[in-house]
Amino acid sequence: METSRLFDFLSIHTEKQPNSIFLSAKENKQWKHYSFLDVQNNANKVSQLLLQIGLKSGDTIALISANRPEWNFVDLGAQQIGVTVVPMYPTISEKDYEYIFNDASIKYAFVGDESIYNKVKSIVKKVSSLKDIFTFEKINQANYFNDTIASIKVDDAKINSIKNQIKEDALATIIYTSGTTGNPKGVMLSHKNIVSNINSIKEIVPFVEGQKALSFLPLCHSFERMVFYAYLNFGIHIHYSESLDSIGENLLEIKPFCFTTVPRMLEKVYDKIIAKGNALNGIKKKLFFWAMKVGAQYKIGEDKNWWYQLQLNIARKLIFRKWKEALGGNVQFIITGAAAMQPRLITLFTAAGIQVLEGYGLTETSPVISCNRVNEKERCIGTVGIPIPGVQIKFAEDGEILVKGDNVMQGYYNQPTLTAEVIDNNGWFHTGDIGRWINQNGIKFLKITDRKKELFKTAGGKYIAPQVIENKMKESLFIEQIMVVGDDEKKFIAALIVPSFEQLINWCKHQHLDVKDKVDIVQNEAVNNLIQQEIEHYNSNFGKWEQIKKFALLTDEWTLENGELTPTMKPKRKIINQKYQTIIERMYQGS
Repeated sequence: METSRLFDFLSIHTEKQPNSIFLSAKENKQWKHYSFLDVQNNANKVSQLLLQIGLKSGDTIALISANRPEWNFVDLGAQQIGVTVVPMYPTISEKDYEYIFNDASIKYAFVGDESIYNKVKSIVKKVSSLKDIFTFEKINQANYFNDTIASIKVDDAKINSIKNQIKEDALATIIYTSGTTGNPKGVMLSHKNIVSNINSIKEIVPFVEGQKALSFLPLCHSFERMVFYAYLNFGIHIHYSESLDSIGENLLEIKPFCFTTVPRMLEKVYDKIIAKGNALNGIKKKLFFWAMKVGAQYKIGEDKNWWYQLQLNIARKLIFRKWKEALGGNVQFIITGAAAMQPRLITLFTAAGIQVLEGYGLTETSPVISCNRVNEKERCIGTVGIPIPGVQIKFAEDGEILVKGDNVMQGYYNQPTLTAEVIDNNGWFHTGDIGRWINQNGIKFLKITDRKKELFKTAGGKYIAPQVIENKMKESLFIEQIMVVGDDEKKFIAALIVPSFEQLINWCKHQHLDVKDKVDIVQNEAVNNLIQQEIEHYNSNFGKWEQIKKFALLTDEWTLENGELTPTMKPKRKIINQKYQTIIERMYQGS
C-alpha cells in the first residue's frame, strides 16, 4: 500500500501486525496497551462519531489534551474523513482559545481534563461555531468520550469510501504558532507536507521496528506530532509519560530505545548529575570529576588515540554507565530541537555513550529542515546538522535561511498577505532565522546564528545577536536562564539572569556562606562576584560591543505557566522585558 496520507501508516501496520502493541499509557497507575488493530478500531469509531454529529470534509475540530491514546484516536479518526484537526496547548490562555476557535471556526472540541474543559466552557458564548465539547476524563454533565464511542457501530464501507477520496494535498491539520508577538498564526499542513518529512526522516534516523520509545513532548507541537507518525511508520511501541515529573521513573520502567526532548530537559538532567557528583566524598568525588574532565575532552567524529580511549573506557565503566542506567540503560540516541543545545553538554553526553542529535525546523516546514546524524562523521557540534533529503536550503543577502521542499506549508489560515510575505513566488519559505554553512570533513552543516526579529542595534550602531551570547553564557554551571537586553538607546548590553540555585547552594556551602533562601543568594556579594567572573570568562568569546557589561540576578525561574516561555521553552522577550522593566532601567542608570 502506498503511504501518501498520514492514516495510511496505521492501515499498513493493522494489516501486517494487527495484534502487536503500538500505544501504551498508564490508567490508575497501571500500563494499558493498545495494539495497531485497537488503534484502528478506535479511530474508525471516531470517524463514525464525527459523521453522526454532522461533520464533513473541511470542517474543523479542536484537540486539547496532554499526551494520551485518545488524542491519537481523534487525530486519526478525523483525518480519515477529511475533518481538519486543530491541536492546541492545554496551557495557553482563554483569550488565545477564543481567538483560535473563532479564526478556525471550530465546531467541536475534544479536551483532556476538567481544567481544560472549564477554560473552553468559559468561551462557549463567544464562539458561535462551537456546538459541543467531549472530554477524555469523566466530568459531570460533560460528554465522556469513552462512553460516547463505546456504543458507536461503524459503517466500514462508508468510512473506507470517504478515505479513498482523500488526496495527499488535502489539509490534514492547522497548527497555531505560539504567538510571541500578536495573535497566533494558523499553519496549514497537508498530508503530503508531513508525509514527505516522515519519509525523509526514515532515510537518516536509525529507528528499529518493535523497539520502545517514550513520549512526553506535547503532541500538539508539530515536532512530536511528526515523530508520532515516524514511530507509527516504523512500528515502534510508544509509551506516554504520566507527567513531566515522572519522566525519570518512566525511563527506568520502559527502557526506551530513543526519545525526543528539548535542551532544557537535558540541562536539568545534567544539573542533577553534577549535584550528585558534588555530594560525593573522597575518592568517589575525585573519580567523578576526573571522568567529567575526560568527557569534556571528547572530540566528536575524530579518531581517538589509545591512551584517551583507555581513559574513556574506564570513565564509562565507572561513572558514565550510571548516566545511561538513569535513562533506562537502552537509549541509543536522543533527538533534540526547538532551541540550541549547549555544545559542552552534547560533548559530555556523547562521551558517556549517549548520542544526542540536534535538529532544526519550524511548524511551517512540517517541521524538520536539518538534523545531525548518529554516525559521528556526520555530526558537527554547534550546528543543527545536514539538510534532510528532499529539502533545499539557500541564504538571502542578509543571511536569512530560505527553505524549499514538499514539507513547506500550504500557507497561513485566513492570512494570504502574511503567507505571501514568507513564501516567495518561487516557493522559497523565509524562516526568519539567520544562519551560515560550516564545512567539516567535506560536509556542509547548517549553523543558526540568531532569529532575524531578535537582532537589535545598540546606540553605537552595532548589531547584537542575543541567542549566540545567551547560549555561550549558559555553558556556565551557575547560569540557569539568561536573556540579553538592550536597544538603540543603550550604549551597552546587559542581562537578566536566573542562576542555578541547585549549584549555588552547594557552592555557598563550600564557601561557608550563610544563605537561607533564594533572596539571600542573589543578594550575596560573593555570589554576585562569582557570576561576574563567569560572565567575564565567557565575554572573552565576543567583541567588545557584544560583551555583557551589567547583569541582574532574579529569584524566579521563567516558566510556561507564568507566560514567560513559549510552549517550546523559548523566552518571550517582550513579556520578560515588560515584567522586569524597572530592574532593566536600574542597570542602565548613570550609564
